Formats: sequence, structure tokens, C-alpha cells
Amino acid sequence: MRDERNFCCTGCLTVYEVLDENNLCDYYDIEATPGTNQKKNLLRENRFDYLDDEEVINKLIDFKDEEQAHVTFFIPMIHCASCIWLLENLYVLNPGVISSRVDFIKKKVQIKYQLKETSLKSVVSLLAHIGYEPRINLSHLGEKKRPQNNKRLIYQLAVAGFCFGNMMFFSLPEYFSEAELLGNGFNSLFNYLNILLALPVVFYSATDYFRSAWIAIKNRSVNMDVPIALGIISLFSYSLFEIFVSGQEGYLDTLGGLLFFLLIGKYYQQKTFDTLSFDRDYKAYFPIAITKMVKDLEEVIPLTKLNVGDIIKVRNEELVPADSLLLATEASIDYSFVTGEEIPVPVKKGELVYAGGRQKGAAITLAVQKSPSQGYLTDLWNHETFAKEDQEDSLASLSNKISGKFTFTVLFIAFGALIFWSFNDISIGVKAFTSVLIITCPCALSMSTPFTLGNVMRIFGKGGFYLKNTQVIEKLAGIDTLVFDKTGTLTAPSKATVTYHGENLTDESKRMIKALVNYSVHPLSNRINQWLGDVKPVVLDRVEEIPGKGLTASYHSKTISIGSALFLGVGDEDKAINTGNEVYLVIDGMHWGVFSIASGVREGIEKMVPGLANSYEVHLLSGDHNHEEKYLKKVLGDKVAMYFQQSPKSKLTHIRDMQAKGKHVLMVGDGLNDAGALKAGEVGIAVTDNISHFSPASDAILDGEKLNLLPQYLSFARTGRRIIKASFGLSFTYNAVGIFFAVQGLVSPVLSAILMPASSISVVLFTTLATNYKAYRIGLNDKKIIKWK
Repeated sequence: MRDERNFCCTGCLTVYEVLDENNLCDYYDIEATPGTNQKKNLLRENRFDYLDDEEVINKLIDFKDEEQAHVTFFIPMIHCASCIWLLENLYVLNPGVISSRVDFIKKKVQIKYQLKETSLKSVVSLLAHIGYEPRINLSHLGEKKRPQNNKRLIYQLAVAGFCFGNMMFFSLPEYFSEAELLGNGFNSLFNYLNILLALPVVFYSATDYFRSAWIAIKNRSVNMDVPIALGIISLFSYSLFEIFVSGQEGYLDTLGGLLFFLLIGKYYQQKTFDTLSFDRDYKAYFPIAITKMVKDLEEVIPLTKLNVGDIIKVRNEELVPADSLLLATEASIDYSFVTGEEIPVPVKKGELVYAGGRQKGAAITLAVQKSPSQGYLTDLWNHETFAKEDQEDSLASLSNKISGKFTFTVLFIAFGALIFWSFNDISIGVKAFTSVLIITCPCALSMSTPFTLGNVMRIFGKGGFYLKNTQVIEKLAGIDTLVFDKTGTLTAPSKATVTYHGENLTDESKRMIKALVNYSVHPLSNRINQWLGDVKPVVLDRVEEIPGKGLTASYHSKTISIGSALFLGVGDEDKAINTGNEVYLVIDGMHWGVFSIASGVREGIEKMVPGLANSYEVHLLSGDHNHEEKYLKKVLGDKVAMYFQQSPKSKLTHIRDMQAKGKHVLMVGDGLNDAGALKAGEVGIAVTDNISHFSPASDAILDGEKLNLLPQYLSFARTGRRIIKASFGLSFTYNAVGIFFAVQGLVSPVLSAILMPASSISVVLFTTLATNYKAYRIGLNDKKIIKWK
């Protein structure tokens, strides 16, 4: 005890002392159980001196510039809301810490700190001092590890199992009605031995239930552990009354079995969630690719095949996938996705460029220094900068509301059964009371939502459709309006044809054009790049790309530009070539010619879009002129509303106008000029082919070859909601049947403890079988769609 406060362990006392020294004790007004359980230890002053080594620091940190550094630690001691609160308030304990964010599921904390105010060593020392020492193992950096089992839970289960087995042994004479053969002395001895064995079961194995229930009551709420705690207390108390007052045997063997089977169910649930979390994290690899240089030739490969030492090319607006050394003369890197700072950082040859930076300007070559971290890119994807305004998950909140009301209902029924039976047989009353509390635990309700949505995400991932989080599934299910970008989204680069009209192109002009389009990842630039073939590009100066308009650069004394007629101030829109998109070429201010690009839609689009138009309101927004309107009307159908000459800003405005009318909009774009529109929609899907373009503004990334499966994805999202609601119904049916028998005293507490995890297993089996069956029925479990191009 200190300052009239009681602490469960020395660890909590240590945390209190740290908080008290830094005037943070208001924490105890909002949290009932602060800190984390730990053994108090004295840290050697030189324990973390190795963190002063620059080479070690560079291996650990995720990002560093002149002002700040970012680092992510795995902290296995994270286990409750108190831990999250303390770790996310590190900036108060150390003013050099900018911010810290906890990932509770993965037990990780990402810390941003100022280099001039503190150091990595100081940050780690602070974490260790307050009881959250990170696990640092330089030899295993970047390796994927499965979550470790909760050893405390295993110990509790072992204690409960040992005591339950021995209590059953001491109670065998009672089961076979042979107690009188042992004599009263032995009978009483066995009862007292059972009491001794019950003490560690109640005061160790059951402590987590008591703690959780007490926190809920202190916060004036009721969670699923409240009825379990009441059942344990009532069974233990009544057994003591039976033994010491009535001279009977009590129900201590039943109590031991109850805790043993409850903890088995809890261990199973924990393993289920750990497996689900690991599986989802593994499947969260989105189809980002990178251009690898092999003997001066470009080869587009999946990021998973990129190795340390490879030479890569990163074009304008592309994301740097791994920490790399700059081989080009200079680069301008935008780290806004990492730091929030929008001003590009100049980088010189030989300097380190961090993963997550976006190149601005001319294409650059880099030498990969670290293995690509898609986990780090996933964190960027979930950066708060790109968070949607409405993040409420109504299915999860529905589950929480149902669980809360359900628990109050269970308590009412349990106390009603106890009162009813107490007038006739108090032992049956206690049995019915305990059985009702245990058998009707709403664990299945809490498991159905995350497990179903996690399974849906896994199936989506196999089909090349990668979601940011499970909330996207529910939002997909509520969509009523679809908005498609045209170029690079509905159209297929492989089916496009390019025709040039104008002045003859010399070898030098072709090399200049090749170099210019090489800097861009826009679909039209890619098509011209392919049309030029193996032309060797020149080295350009001062390359600039204006999104949605065009490119301009200098070569020696010449200026070269390509783009739209409006951007370059050339061409006659009334007499424009009507065969497709026009990309105009201007050299030294003179209109040189025009590339006419006839688009071809992706495979299956001619059936997909008209089919969607029968169920949704469908819009097409394109930055191009309306040259292909008749062709698109013929292919996509008359129900599609088409809008041309749409700038990125006008696309954003169009979506917001529809939302103002109550529409729920899904935006499907290529992620190049559509970042604002992707973020504005309830759901934004970035379609990608082989290009290395990753847009954190999107909620999902879809392999371009799987775009024709969009109707199945939307249908499956709605199916996921129905499966969750069906699992709720299954759980309610199970609990109603259980209550019917439990209130009559026909079910023992031990049998209830066995049936309770069985309900969770039934929900897991139901959701797994239902989601996989529905996925198979609509063609999403076909192995042929899993292969990545």
C-alpha cells in the first residue's frame, strides 16, 4: 500500500511511482487496473549502451531524417487497456517523444521521437523502467513470428487441471456411495483436502475472471465475465457452507472441473484469435510490384521477390518499397506518408532513402539495403492521415450491445431460478443459478463478428482483393452507387493501340519521348512507352509531371512536353481525332504531333458493368475527352452516367455531391489521379496491374485482372453480414435451449462449462463452413483466381 492505494503487485506499484513523479495520477481516475504485472528489477545503467551504436540504430529504426526517427518495438507485456493508455502517453514521460501508437493485437508500439531531444537508448530505457521492455533481437529482424502463447493462461490451466484431478480422486467414494466405509474421519479429511485444492483454483486460476468483472462493475458496466465470476463465487461459498455448517460434501470437485473446462475454452478462443490475426497479417500482402534493373533492362516483379542488393527504378509518384541507397545524382523524396510533412526532401547520391517515401520528379535508380517490409507499408496504409471520418463498425457495436443486454438478461434469469428453487431445495437453486450463469456465456456472440469478417478478408486476399481492415467489408455491403475511373481502370493497357500523327520522329526525338514517359506511371504514358519499344532513353533535366495534365522536361537546349491539348494550348477540339485518347507532343513550343490511343476494355468488363447497372447507380468519370463515348455506351450500356474532362478535383466534387444526396459511394480508380476521390468515397478501391503504385488513400487494392469479379466481391460482402446475423441466431438458439434445462436444475455446472466452449466451436465451424461454401458458390474459392500475374 502507498498513498492509501492498494496494488496487486510490485509492478503496478512501480508504474504508480513513475506516474506520480510525472503528475500523471489522473490516470487512476479513469482506469481501474493500471500498469502491467511485472517483477520489479533494477536496470544496469549500461544495459542499453549498445543502442548508441549507429549501425545498430540503423538496423532498428523504420525511418530517420534530420529532425525525427520512427521505431517499432514488439512488447509482449502489453495485455490490457491500461497498458495502451500508458504507452500512448510516453510523450509526457519523455518530452522528446513525439507520439506513440499501440497495436494491441500484435503487441507492438510505434514510437516517433525527436533526435535533438532524446535518443533510441533513452526511449528503450524509459520503456524498460516502466515495465514494458521491448524484445530486441537484431539477428531476427524482419522475420515473421507467430504470436507466443499466453504462459499465464497455461499455468492457470495447469493448476486447475491438477487440482480438479485430485479433487475428483478424493470425491470418488461419494460418487460410488462408499463414503460410510471410510468413516467420518476420512470423509471430513477428504472434504478439507478438497478445500485446500480449491483455494489455488479460486484465488489463482479464476483471478482473470474476477479482475475483468471488477473492472466492468467499477466502470458501471457488465461484461461477459461478470456472470462467470458470480457463478464461481456462489459455488465456492455454498460449498464452504455445506462442508462447515451442514456437514455435507459440497461442490468443490464441480468447481475445479468448472474452472478447468472454462480455461480450456478460453485457451481455445485465444488460439483462434491468434491464428486469425497471424493469417490475416500474412495475407495482407497487397499486389505492389517494383521495376528491377537487370543488365540495363527493366523487369517488373512482385515486391516479395525483391532482395537486398537488387537495383530498382522508382519513377515519379512511385513509392520506395525498401530502405535503399540512391544511385542517381539526386532525388526529391516526399515523406508525407511517413511524417505528415508535405515538403519533399532533397537526397544526394549515396544517401539513404527510406521505405515509404515517394519520388517526385525524374525516375531514379536505387540499391536495396534492407528486405522490403510490406508490414511497414501496411502501417503506412493505415496511417491516420488517410483515416475515414466514420470508422464505426456497426456489426461490432451491435455485438457489444447484444452482449451487454444479454448479460443483464442472464443475471435476471439466474437470480430468478435461485429464488424460485430456494423455497424448495437450496442445493438445486445454487446448481441452477451457477449452470445458467455458465452455460449462457455470450462468448460466441463476441467471436462471430471478428472471425467471420477475418475469414472473408482471407478469401478476398486469395482472390487478389486486399482490404485495409474488416470495416471495409461492412461498408462494401452498404454501397448503392459505383463510380469508375476509365483510363487504367476499366481499360486494359494490353489491348490499347497507339497511332502517331504529325512530324516524323527522329531517333533523338524518340529517345527524348522515351525518357519523358519513363518518368510517369500514368496508363497513357505506359502505352506510349510500350509503343516506342527498346528505344534507349536520353537523360533529361528538370522533369515535372502535372497530375492529370502532362509532363514537361529539358534536354540540352530543348524543351519537350506531352499531355492534353488544354495543358499544352494546342490542337482543335472540334476536329480532334475520334479514334481514342489524344496525347499531344510539343518540342520547343512547336506542336510536333499527337499520339492517338484507342482503348480496349478489360476482359469481362462488357458483362460486369451492365450487370452492376441493374442493381446499382453507376457513374463513369474520365479525364479524357468524349471521343470514345459512343464506343463506351455500346460496351457498358445506356444505364451508365458518363462524365468526361474530369480533373482530380472535379471527381472529388462529384462524389461529395452524390454523398450529399444520401448516396453511399464506391470509387474504383487506378490510384494515380484519383487519390482524393478514393479517400472521399465510403470505399475506395485502387486497381493495379504490374506498376509499382501504392495509394494509402484507398481502402482496398485490387489486382487488375480480377476487376471483373467485383460483383462477386460486393455480393460476398453482403453475405458476410448475413452470416454474422445467422451466427447470432444460432447462439441465441443454443442459449435458449441451455437456459430451459439449466433453470430446472437438469444441467450440472461442469457440463455447462463443457457446453460453453462448445458453443464457440459451433460458431467458428458455422462461420468457416458458411463463408467458404458461399465463396465457392459464387466462384471466389476457385484456385485459378489465386495465382498472381
